[in-house]
Amino acid sequence: MTDTAPFTRLVTLEELGDGAFTAIVDPIWTIGPKVHGGCMMAVCAAAAQRTGGQEPIAVSASYLSAPDPGPVRVVTTVRKRGRQVSVVDVELSQGDRTAVSATVTLGPLDVGEPRHREPLALHDMPIAPPAGAVHITPEHPMGQIVHVAQGCDLRVDPSAAHYLSGRQGEPVNRMWLRPFADDEADPGAALLFALMAGDISAPVTMNRGLFGWAPTVQLTTYLRRRPAPGWMRVMASATVLGDVWFEEDHVIVDSDGHVVVQSRQLAMIPKEA
Repeated sequence: MTDTAPFTRLVTLEELGDGAFTAIVDPIWTIGPKVHGGCMMAVCAAAAQRTGGQEPIAVSASYLSAPDPGPVRVVTTVRKRGRQVSVVDVELSQGDRTAVSATVTLGPLDVGEPRHREPLALHDMPIAPPAGAVHITPEHPMGQIVHVAQGCDLRVDPSAAHYLSGRQGEPVNRMWLRPFADDEADPGAALLFALMAGDISAPVTMNRGLFGWAPTVQLTTYLRRRPAPGWMRVMASATVLGDVWFEEDHVIVDSDGHVVVQSRQLAMIPKEA
């Protein structure tokens, strides 16, 4: 039977008391053998929600170690509880090692029409993936590494993902993304799924022939509004690929064309073999 709510299970936490929780990370929520950074951010945000009672509008996470799938412990500390904005610190650990230290800002989401909106390249993409989009399945070579694609529907734009055909190009990736049916139908899970998607792209360094692990050191994600049901359009890009570091930005719009997520991460250039 097809699992239609794997993300809901990821962000369903067991409360231990005193602001502490446990979560179980299924092996599908990994890149290679290690847990996907965006998924850890979503778990941290879920714990902050349980503690602070509002929506996670911004999450700033430092990645200290790379845990394996399985049980993790999440501990929250309220730094501010305001009428509109609250702040909760979160630590996610496995065993005796802290994996993520995050600060989660909680508050109201945007709901109306924007007062101003710049045109985006994402708006030129079809709302739904066309026939030529590459479906990342478990059998696809990318799906054998990016196991996260087993927990959602991920389609990649081959005109941007030059690495899929052994070519090089600009450090840009474009894709379509959608949670599975029951995850999308759960408002809480759908919101946290959008937050997770701020780290969904394969490293854009791959378009420059730089393959291998590109460890994220710091990731900050803004959740602007609740995504409308349907496909999300995602673009990841970088402006500077240094000899040690690169930044990668994600912008995500929903099926209504609204910006729902913006993120920036600092990561290390993959080491040459």
